[in-house]
Amino acid sequence: MTYSSFDPQSATNFYDYPLCSRYASEKMKHIFSPNFKFSTWRKLWVILAESEKELGLDFISEEQIQQLRDNIYNIDFAKAHQYEIELKHDVMAHVHAYGDVAPEARKIIHLGVTSAYVGDNTDLIQMREGLLLVKQRLVTLIATLAKFAQEHKDLPTLGYTHFQAAQLTTVGKRATLWLKSFMFDLEQIEHCLEHLEFRGVKGTTGTAASFKELFGNDYSKVVALDQMVTEKAGFKRRQEVSGQTYDRKQDTFVLQVLAGFASSAHKFTNDFRLLQHLKELEEPFGKKQIGSSAMAYKRNPMRCERISALAKFVLSLEMNGHLVHATQWFERTLDDSANKRLSYPQAFLAVDAILLVLQNIAEGIVVYEKMITRNVMRELPFMATEDIIMDCVKKGMDRQEVHEVIRELSMEQARLVKQEGQENRLIEAIIADGRLPISASEIKDLLNPSNYIGFAPQQVDDYLTNVIQPMLARNQEFILGEQVEFTV
Repeated sequence: MTYSSFDPQSATNFYDYPLCSRYASEKMKHIFSPNFKFSTWRKLWVILAESEKELGLDFISEEQIQQLRDNIYNIDFAKAHQYEIELKHDVMAHVHAYGDVAPEARKIIHLGVTSAYVGDNTDLIQMREGLLLVKQRLVTLIATLAKFAQEHKDLPTLGYTHFQAAQLTTVGKRATLWLKSFMFDLEQIEHCLEHLEFRGVKGTTGTAASFKELFGNDYSKVVALDQMVTEKAGFKRRQEVSGQTYDRKQDTFVLQVLAGFASSAHKFTNDFRLLQHLKELEEPFGKKQIGSSAMAYKRNPMRCERISALAKFVLSLEMNGHLVHATQWFERTLDDSANKRLSYPQAFLAVDAILLVLQNIAEGIVVYEKMITRNVMRELPFMATEDIIMDCVKKGMDRQEVHEVIRELSMEQARLVKQEGQENRLIEAIIADGRLPISASEIKDLLNPSNYIGFAPQQVDDYLTNVIQPMLARNQEFILGEQVEFTV
């Protein structure tokens, strides 16, 4: 590329942020948009003026407040940007821009507060709204996976430890393991929402010194103002003491919750991609979707791979919360600002994108039952040997002698399977060997996979009935009815 071809008017000549252009939803992008942010600043200035008037500041008129209300969304972003170039201060730029459209109220905008009043409180409002949307998507995902677990609770499949074939489980029971991780995440999200503390009205260094003058040394009114603004902003809790900013420890809690969910999502994709390799489950695949530019037959698990990639990004962002919190000086320092503008909005956008893809997968999981059964039957003869030993002992044989016979035959069959690529014919070998008093019909009864799944179906029923369904009943309003479209 030569710089002579650079066109500053073309959007294609500038970095295109993928979380916004490719991955996240319109809803989540709106929460962290300039329109949401700066209209929230104005809403906070309105409730500040309302509350100050209610607490006795009679020089604030209803007409001034109404003019502020009427212009909450009348934001001239170009004018605000010009003010910021001149003033080098984002909050004061918007104070001036607000005053231009609400001239009667100009003199009482931002009265008694510092920039953190709108900056920090808006951050908390954005995080609350982001967590609520994440909760909506997660509850919906859990409902979809619960349906999948119920439908496949009886379908035997190989269980794995160390990715080596172990005892059987069921497809539905394995899905409850994914559900359990996501339920932990939901509980943490709900805890975070319940305990998120509003910064409120604290003054320049947290001492409310300016309000001492405004309210004539009446501390009770300062406390009342803090409580009123907190409640009007929709928060149950307020930070009782602060410096200029809310304690950045809260950011660590939010980023931990989002990273925790990302970890669960990544774990899901690990399992799913391994199962897709085994040709047992498959993520949705479009009729015209291309799996590989070279290998036309391929059906790559690109949805799971996208989740994995985004999850790693979210996990990496968790450290930002700790770094910011650990390096705050006394009542505040500004080296948190640029980091916060990047870290938690990006974490929310990435988690939103992950949830969209997870929902798309959950709604369209393809189950290959015959392949699952084939894989089960390849290993089941080995698993059935314990029951064969018990049956032979009941018929009078020495347990150790039976064990040795089966060990010899099993080792030989394992060799033939691994070295010569033969099918597992251990059962046929036991019958042909003739040393054990067990017939072909008796062994056939032992080779029913459903005999080896323990109480998996009952465990699925118990978990869905006692845990998932009560949670869904409590959160009916959070279940989204929209069809999730997979985006490029």
